[in-house]
Formats: sequence, structure tokens, C-alpha cells
Amino acid sequence: MKAIKWTFPFARYNPWIQALILAVYTAGVLVAWTVTGQSVLWFLLLLASLLFLYYSSLPRKVQWIWAAVVLGVILPLVASTGPAYESYMEVATQMGIYIAMAVGLNIVVGFAGLLDLGFVAFFALGAYTCAIFFSDQANQFLSVHNFPLPGGLFWLFLPLGMFIAGLFGVLLGLPVLRVKGDYLAIVTLGFGEIIRIIFNNLDKPVNITNGAIGISSVQPPELFGVRFTFPHHYYFLVLVLLAAVLYAVHRLENSRIGRAWKAVREDEIAAQAMGVPLVRTKLTAFAAGASFSGIMGVVFAAKQAFIDPTSFTMLESITILVMVILGGMGSLPGAVVGACLVTALNLQLLPQLTNWFNQLAAQGVISFPSALSPSKMQRFLFGMLLILFTLFRPKGLLPARLRRYDPKRMAELAREFRPGMAGAHSSLSSGGTLEEPESSPPSDKSVQKEGMSP
Repeated sequence: MKAIKWTFPFARYNPWIQALILAVYTAGVLVAWTVTGQSVLWFLLLLASLLFLYYSSLPRKVQWIWAAVVLGVILPLVASTGPAYESYMEVATQMGIYIAMAVGLNIVVGFAGLLDLGFVAFFALGAYTCAIFFSDQANQFLSVHNFPLPGGLFWLFLPLGMFIAGLFGVLLGLPVLRVKGDYLAIVTLGFGEIIRIIFNNLDKPVNITNGAIGISSVQPPELFGVRFTFPHHYYFLVLVLLAAVLYAVHRLENSRIGRAWKAVREDEIAAQAMGVPLVRTKLTAFAAGASFSGIMGVVFAAKQAFIDPTSFTMLESITILVMVILGGMGSLPGAVVGACLVTALNLQLLPQLTNWFNQLAAQGVISFPSALSPSKMQRFLFGMLLILFTLFRPKGLLPARLRRYDPKRMAELAREFRPGMAGAHSSLSSGGTLEEPESSPPSDKSVQKEGMSP
């Protein structure tokens, strides 16, 4: 079955017309949200304006500024007009955390082509790094008894969690580089389960993680005397970290290491023949993806104020992988859209539909069995989504774009290159030789290899 090819008609208009359409659309959603009250529909439609912004032909700086205004000013301001303000901020914060994790997994799976089914282990490492030292759990195995740490030191644990997760990403990559494909997936799946089981049983003989009971009463971060106790505090923190993650991944994708990742993904043998170091390239992919997951694990532990091993199961890794596949493997915007879609389904759409069906059943309008409620059919719906996307859009919602070069610039480089080559050929035809750097005289072995006497 052929994949459906679809082009977004919004990009056909003049950039000024696109900006006007975006402004009118955003204003209309805001007016409707304010007049009709809090609604999941208007919240999702406001986020959809960022998708239209991505498809527009506006300058890149204008797109970033527009997105910052929508997410940093308009969304919190409009959501604060109703009683559901903190619930919307909670959903948006969870979206930001999952976006960063999906972007990190997209480096490993999408850019480098390494299937990782234990990605949530790095998320758990960052979370436990924060939770142990910002609660009294550290007093169980350290004799100093100066814990929990004050909230002002939370900012030092962001790079620490990033470093620890990246380090374990390298330690995972070292033994698994010899395998590929399905075997790599099995090894990484085992790594994720091993980390979860270690955290679940690391309460004996020394109580480090408190085992299956989990760690509670994690101290919230502080900044300029403000304690982060509400979801909107973490929303702005996640927004800043997410902007840094997206910018870093965008720069990595268009850098030399990003091109090396894609070369390894397409053909390892050809990439190695062209001089790409396979071991270093793969280890860099594991470390980069794991570090972004680790830093969000630190934020997650502080936001939840409680963690236990059940938050880091294999299903979480599968959920993040679903985000990458739905959005489009190897596509940075695709990972963002996939994470938003799956998170919105999990936290808003399915619970809202379940409540609506329960109300209709309580009123006697319909007879709806609880076993078929949308919340309980979550995995079934995800499976159907994957099947439909595999059949009709196998490259995801936003497939990866090939980098295009300006033909005029390439023609200029070609014109600059031809005179130099013409001069080299003329010097060779006239009996001259190209200048070569001085080198040491050949050894006897190298001379004999060429069939000449020493």
C-alpha cells in the first residue's frame, strides 16, 4: 500500500499573509477560550498554532520569537483566567518533559539508527540522583546527616544528573556496540530492566533507594527565595530547559557529528570506509540522548516530590519510542509533535472521554461497560495508531527533511574550484609537480614494497 503524500496548503501563501493568518487564528482561539471557559479543545488548538508556525515560511528567528511568546506569555496568561490553571500547567509541564526525552531518544534511534528499548533507565538515574540527596534518604547510608539539601542547590544537580546519565549512556554503549538490530534492542531492554530492579532492591544491605517503598518528601527547588511548589513554577523551568535542549539538538544535527550519526544509520560499512569512527560516533549518540533524559529526570523528581521504581517501567520506554515513531524518526519537529500528541492523549483526551462516558452512563443515556473505557483501552489505541501510521504514513507525521543547499552558492563554489584545478593540471602537463609537505625519507620496508632496491 502506498503512503499518502500530503502537502500543507498554508505554506503556499506570502509570508506576510501567513503571519496575518497565524495572528487571526491565535486571537480567535484566545477569544473562544476566554468566552466559553476552560476547555481541552482550545488548549490543544492553541498548541496547534505552533504546528502552523513550523510549516510557515517565516524567518527562523521570527518563528522562535513567536513560539516563545505563545508558550511563555499567551498560554500561561489565558490559562490563569480559570480554576483549571494549575491542571493545564501540569499537562504542559509533562509535555515538556516528554518532549525532551523523545528528542533524546530520537538522537539514538532516529539519527544514529540504534534501537534503544531501555531509555527510561537514564530518566530514572537522573530522578534518583536528585531524590536521594534532596530528602532524608541520604542519611540512611551517609554519616554526615546533613540531608535533605537546601532547594538552592537544586541547580547544581541539573548538570550533575545530566553527567551521570551521559556516563551510564557511555557505559551501556561500550558492551553493546558489537551487536546490532534486534540484538541491540534486547540488550538495551535488559539494561533498562536491570536498572529498575536495582533501584527496587537497593534497600539491603544498605538502604540507598528505599526499595519498592520509594523516596518521598523531596525538597522543591528555590530561586531568589521562591520555592517551586506549584506546577506553573516547573512549567517555566521546563520551558527554559526544553528551549536549550532543542537548540542543542538542532546544532548537533547540522554539525559534523550529526552527519556522522546519519551516515552510520544509513550504512555502517560505507561510513567506516569514509573515515567515520564507529565506536566514538555511537558512544556520542548514547551519551547525548541519555544526558537529556537525565536532566529531565532531575526535574521530574523535584516536581513529583515522590518517586518509586514503578515510574520507570519498560512501558515508559515503549511510550517514548511510540512518540518518536508517530512523529517521524530522525525528525526533530516530529519528535516534538509525537510527544505532544501522546501526552495529550494520556493526560487529557482519554480521561476527559472516560468522564464524559461515565456521566452519560450515570444519567441513563447509554449503557457503557467500564472495561471499555478509553483510559483502560490506552495501549489498544496506541497499537491501532502505530498500525495506521505504518500503513498510511510510515515516515511519521513530520518526516525528516533532507538538507538543501542553495544552487547559487554551490555554483559560486564550483566556479572558485575550477581555476585552481586548471592551474594544477597545467603545472602537471608542463612537467612540474605539485608542492607536497616535507616528509621523512621512506624506510627500507616501504621502498622494497614498491619493488625498488634500497
